[in-house]
Amino acid sequence: MEIKTESRPIEKPRKLVFNRSGSLHYGNNQVCGFWLAGKCNRNPCRFRHVDSLEPRQDQPPQRQPQPKRPPRTSSNGQRSNKFRSTWRNPDLSNPKILAGSSTEGVGAEGKMVHVTNNNVLTSRRAFSVGGSCQKSQKKLCPYWVSGNCVHGEKCKDLHSLFSGSGFSLLTKLQKHSKAVTGIALPSGSDKLFSGSKDNSVCVWDCHTGQCVVTAELGGEIGCLISEGLWVFAGLQNAVKAWNIESRTELVLSGPNGLVHAMDVGEDMLFGGVQDGSILVWKSTSESCSPEPVAFLMGHRLAVLSLVVGANCLYSGSKDESIRVWDLKTLQCLQILNGHKNFVTSVLCWDKFLLSGSLDNRLKVWAATEFGDLEVVNEVEEDNGILALCGIHDAENKPILLCSCKDNSVCLYDLPSFAERGRIYAQEEVQTIAVGCGPLFFTGGAAGELSVWKLHGDASGSVGCS
Repeated sequence: MEIKTESRPIEKPRKLVFNRSGSLHYGNNQVCGFWLAGKCNRNPCRFRHVDSLEPRQDQPPQRQPQPKRPPRTSSNGQRSNKFRSTWRNPDLSNPKILAGSSTEGVGAEGKMVHVTNNNVLTSRRAFSVGGSCQKSQKKLCPYWVSGNCVHGEKCKDLHSLFSGSGFSLLTKLQKHSKAVTGIALPSGSDKLFSGSKDNSVCVWDCHTGQCVVTAELGGEIGCLISEGLWVFAGLQNAVKAWNIESRTELVLSGPNGLVHAMDVGEDMLFGGVQDGSILVWKSTSESCSPEPVAFLMGHRLAVLSLVVGANCLYSGSKDESIRVWDLKTLQCLQILNGHKNFVTSVLCWDKFLLSGSLDNRLKVWAATEFGDLEVVNEVEEDNGILALCGIHDAENKPILLCSCKDNSVCLYDLPSFAERGRIYAQEEVQTIAVGCGPLFFTGGAAGELSVWKLHGDASGSVGCS
């Protein structure tokens, strides 16, 4: 039975967002907005500076933190999830898990954690408010790409597919004729899946790099993900699913339009749809096909990105907003309105939510003492942001991959946002995914699928011709 849920934002003060962490306070114990921006010059200040963990004498005492509830477990002691056996992205901390990801057996709980009072202090110091990063001003020489550059080594533009150290290009896989919209490497499989706007899903042999299967789905693929042994492709008015072990094929109905984004959490599959809804499927048994159980309504335009973390679902939309949904009640807890253009990607890392938009801004959000998410850092790119992804290098250092509309992918060290290197493509890189170990994949608007490898901090090739 379909349940249509109309969700509304909670009026301030929003006391239910993240308040299980015990970060909610009484009275007017308000954080100084000028201190958050690094501009407060009052001493003493009548508002709270988070560095001071002791309450002012004229303010009521803080509520004591409550212990976190243990995760729901199955009868064998493992966390129950019919879809999940591995996260799609690697962990980025210790055990700071990047939401929606880790290798199998690593921190299934982690992803994004609730922020207590002490963690708020740590969070705000980890990312400096208003911080900037060192950026490369170079660009790929279009004449070199076509083989017609006459300047040679004197050319001011790059004659290389990437710059920086610590990573290298392994190979390029070419089969699709239009933009690659999704890349997935199922758990325990030696096959890589890619979906495209050319209506096809290609299956690649990881040992030979050859395309072994091409499946025509009769329509544009809006997104592609894998969860355990399952591969899901978002289509027009449907989601198609394959089990790579049993070779079971399912068609999940319900969407009204193209499915742009998907993620899995709490035994549910979430799909962000063109009409602004988020469709929720759930299976009642291992053998039963998942059925639509709810529609999350609230976004006015297409939902472009989804990520699950900290018992919440985060959705980014063309309506320029991010919504926070409770996984238990499927109600909207908070609306984040910081962006000025399409929110193309949302990602959880450590205690933070990262969001990218076509407004050229990469924003870092963290929970305040009162539980609401607010921006604690912002990085301005020269062009709109298309995709975000996270990975560890060979030395276990966290790296953020950020694709932009200038056909480049920047590699940032976290949490400093120092630029490690940059990939230069002939077309926009519209999707990024990670594989086993320090491997990651980029899919371009021209249909090209590239395989990259991260090395240690000081090793790796400088360029590729």
